[in-house]
Amino acid sequence: MSYPRLNARPGTARTTRRVPDRDGHRDHLAGGAPATRRVVSAGGWPTSPLAALGRAFDLLVQPPAPYSIDGDAFPGLPAGPIGADRLRAVLLSRRVTPPVRDAVWRQLVHRSRRPAPDGQVWTVIAAGVALPGLTAASGALCRGWSGDTADIDAEVLAGFVGRLKTLDVTGPRVVGRLIDAGIRAGRRARAAAGDRDAIRVDGAWSCPPAQPWDHPDWVLVRAVQAGVLDRTEARLIGATRLEDLPLAQVAVALGVDPQLAADWRRRGEARLVHALGAGELDGTRTATPRAPGDRGRTRRLALARAERARRRLERPEEQ
Repeated sequence: MSYPRLNARPGTARTTRRVPDRDGHRDHLAGGAPATRRVVSAGGWPTSPLAALGRAFDLLVQPPAPYSIDGDAFPGLPAGPIGADRLRAVLLSRRVTPPVRDAVWRQLVHRSRRPAPDGQVWTVIAAGVALPGLTAASGALCRGWSGDTADIDAEVLAGFVGRLKTLDVTGPRVVGRLIDAGIRAGRRARAAAGDRDAIRVDGAWSCPPAQPWDHPDWVLVRAVQAGVLDRTEARLIGATRLEDLPLAQVAVALGVDPQLAADWRRRGEARLVHALGAGELDGTRTATPRAPGDRGRTRRLALARAERARRRLERPEEQ
C-alpha cells in the first residue's frame, strides 16, 4: 500500500533544513530512544508525515482547546482536567504506572472511535500522544534504508491509525500494541520496496569492490593480510564499529576481559588509521572468492596431493 508524501504548501520552496525536535525528551513508550529530527520546508510546514502529525497535534491542542481527560478518574494522575497539550508529558512520566497508562489509553482509543468529527480529532490527539514512540520506531526501520524515509513514516502512521479501529483494548500494553502495528506496517512496506528493487539471478558470489570505494569489511581484510591488524583486532573492530554490537558482548564471545578488548581495539584502530593515511593498504590485494562450483574441485585436488604424499612416504619402508 502506498501513501503520497506530505509536501510543502503550494507556493513554498522545496528546500529543506534541519531543526531540533521539540519532542526529544526520553521516550518511555519505545525504550528510551530519542525522537528523530524533523525536516521542514522553507515555508515552515513539515515534509515528513510524522513531523506533520506533530505540527497538527501542536496546533490542535493549543490552549484554550477543549480537549482534555479527567485526571481524577485515574489514580496517580494530576487532579482535575488534563489538557491534551499536557497529556503526553504526563503519560511519559515515570510516576505513572503501566496499568494507569493503559487505562488512559483505553479512553483515548474509545474517543478516537466516536463519529466524525469528534472521532477524527481524538485520532489526531492519540497519534500525537504516541508520537515519540512512532518516531523512534520509524527511525529504527529507516536505518540502512536508501529510499525516501517519508514513505516509512507514512506506513508506520497508517498502521497505527488503522489499528486504533480494531484493537482489543482489554489487554495490557495498549499503546505498545498500537505502535507494534505501525512497526509491522513499516516492515511490510520496506520489504515490498526491497523486493521490487531486487535483481534476481540464478547464482552469485561476492567479489571485492573496486578501489577506492572499498567496503569497510574489505578494508579490515586487507589490514589483516598486510599485518596491520591481527584477526582478533579485526573482529573486534568489525563487530563493535560496523555491526554495533556491545564491546562487552564481543569480548565474552572472544573469551577476553572487556577492558583488555577495549585496549586491543584502541591500539588496532590507531594502527589502521596510520596505515590508511600512509597508503600501506593500497598495494594489498584481497583474494577474490572462488565460484561456488570450484570448491569441490579444490577439495579433490587437495585429497589427491595428500594421497600422493602418503605413498611417497611409504615407498622406502617397502624397499
